[in-house]
Amino acid sequence: MKGIIREWTDKADGDFNSALREYRARNFPNYDAAGFHAQQCIEKYMKAFLQMHEIQFRKIHDLSALMELCLPVFPELELEKELFAYLNQFTINYRYPGEFATKEQVKTAVKSMKRLRDIFRTLIK
Repeated sequence: MKGIIREWTDKADGDFNSALREYRARNFPNYDAAGFHAQQCIEKYMKAFLQMHEIQFRKIHDLSALMELCLPVFPELELEKELFAYLNQFTINYRYPGEFATKEQVKTAVKSMKRLRDIFRTLIK
């Protein structure tokens, strides 16, 4: 695996672990952060995949837009478009005062993250 791809996947795995840690915390769970890290995990796996296939991408955080860039190489990703769209809400929505992610929302985000991570780990390795 090329160095830059390994860097993306290492950072993605850091977000994976942070998402799980915050979601599972018994004391003071931070569901906003758990959802954010779930989204970030998949964003970084997608960027590793794009890098692997030498597909250019901008500095964006929109998983649906990144999915569109991946489709020419792996069209089956479109079957997961609802998961990408769901995770997108954690990019900004819960980062500022006024809105808070619930445990149930983050439970779905973590499940989505795990499913998508499994797909990308298979594609990248």
